[in-house]
Amino acid sequence: MKVKASDARLMSLFLDMMAAEQGAGQNTLDAYRRDLTDLSEFLGGKANSFATADTQALRDYLADLDTRGFKSSSVARRLSAMRHLFRFLLSERIRRDDPAAILSGPKRGRSLPKVLSIGDVDRMLTRAKELSEVGEASPAQRLRALRLYCLLEVLYATGLRVSELVALPRTAARNDARMIVVRGKGNKERLVPLNQASRQAMADYLAALDALKPEKKASATFGKWLFPSFGESGHLTRQHFARDLKELAVASGLPARLVSPHVLRHAFASHLLHNGADLRIVQTLLGHTDISTTQIYTHVVEERLKSLVRDLHPLAET
Repeated sequence: MKVKASDARLMSLFLDMMAAEQGAGQNTLDAYRRDLTDLSEFLGGKANSFATADTQALRDYLADLDTRGFKSSSVARRLSAMRHLFRFLLSERIRRDDPAAILSGPKRGRSLPKVLSIGDVDRMLTRAKELSEVGEASPAQRLRALRLYCLLEVLYATGLRVSELVALPRTAARNDARMIVVRGKGNKERLVPLNQASRQAMADYLAALDALKPEKKASATFGKWLFPSFGESGHLTRQHFARDLKELAVASGLPARLVSPHVLRHAFASHLLHNGADLRIVQTLLGHTDISTTQIYTHVVEERLKSLVRDLHPLAET
């Protein structure tokens, strides 16, 4: 079933607002579009629309999601999209009421993030380094290996979101750079420090990149991005990096299903906290607006405190 023209127009107005006023990124906008398209198609099947749906119609939609087997986290995300949409329609006086205001979503237990051990990450870094130093590799193979090693070092050193990592500008790899400026969600900027290993990895990778034949550097965006590609965006895609990372995981003796760019971001945060970093500092480095988002890592802090008491308290059992 196609989306009604009236719903498509309202959706377009809503997404324009999200982009202009709240700085929503393309991935966020795409997610909203998918969720609201599904809602519109459901309402259309009931001779309803964004402009006419009442609270019961929205409850019926949530029930339908449950019937279709959606996880509680997915239902909660759809409900959030509905709330944002109808709040917007009310504020723009397109509707006189907000039918989503009194809806309640499924209760969600906050699952703990998957975390790799320090040893796991070290194995991946070691293997990536070995692959970048294979003597018989062709220039193209060596460049790809150096790029992966560079991506991995920078990701584990900074905890960047994968969308922030692949879109780093070439200027992030200046020889004297001790910090990089990252533009994150909501177009907000933050400073993130680099360690020596990540700076060296970037230098080695750029040296190989600059050694490419001139015709391979013909793209106008070649000098703009740290990780350029010939795709539409001009830089490496998140999906490409995720595939390469899973291949590296297997080569390192780790299950591919346990490794992703986001899991490495979790590892960055968890390992910092385990070694005594302040939660507020980790919040800043990750680019979390709300401390509650960072608090999913408090289990790491709690375990560390327990071990400190167990190991250092004078009356602890031996």
